[in-house]
Amino acid sequence: MSDRLEGFFRHIAACNTAVLPGGRLEFRLGDQAAGWVQPARLPALLKHGMIHSGSSVTLPDPARLEAVGEAMAREGVYRSHHELFDVWTDMARPPVARIDRGALPLFGLMAAGVHLNGLVRKPDGLHLWIARRSMSKRLDPGKLDHLVAGGIPAGHTAAQALVKEAAEEASLPPELVHTARPTADIRYALDRPEGLRRDVLHCFELELPPDFVPTPADGEVEDFRLIPLSEAYTLVRDTDEFKFNVNLVLIDLFLRTGMIDEHSPAGQRLRRGLTGWHAPVAS
Repeated sequence: MSDRLEGFFRHIAACNTAVLPGGRLEFRLGDQAAGWVQPARLPALLKHGMIHSGSSVTLPDPARLEAVGEAMAREGVYRSHHELFDVWTDMARPPVARIDRGALPLFGLMAAGVHLNGLVRKPDGLHLWIARRSMSKRLDPGKLDHLVAGGIPAGHTAAQALVKEAAEEASLPPELVHTARPTADIRYALDRPEGLRRDVLHCFELELPPDFVPTPADGEVEDFRLIPLSEAYTLVRDTDEFKFNVNLVLIDLFLRTGMIDEHSPAGQRLRRGLTGWHAPVAS
């Protein structure tokens, strides 16, 4: 099924639109580079004790970032999610600060999330549980989504966040979620209306019993349905029905299951397109 792959490359390109620095200022926490900010934000940043020097702006004390974010939300600079996320300068090291989830794109900070492919093995092949996002969702309402997906709150590991989101979104019991296996880390850098998103998606896979039916629990999902994996393949290739970053996780699944030949030149290009959050650098 590796023919007509242009639709898959289209999704990767759509999730990697950011050019860095692209006229942005480097945002530093203490002596470490952490993100990117638009020069138009300088007056608000300087008001909260940040220092502008050359092509960078620095918050000397990273521990102040949470309070700065709260103040900027009160001032209407961004819309708070009322949910703290960890802030990294390097995801191989511990986080250095926390800030409201809604402020992450404002500062171009790295953000982490979890995505779960819920699979069912039937005599006619693999099937995939998909969700329809609630029309009340702030981002991509009504789009198709994974069985479970969400950001990783401050203080949580990816595995802990997966258990939390699985219970809230699909009523999955923890003992079942603990059997999910990690499959990939997907990265991209994307310009969105809310700012610069530099995301890392920690992907998991769970084979579910044929008689299990997920149940929406927190109002974020309209409904679930089970579709053949071949149908998901066509939807990703030919449409924009899925939430923008779900397409990338499914492309990884198609590569791993052989629906796209990962050893072909095109398959190798797709794989490379999933593995780097660093956007093109402006010359």
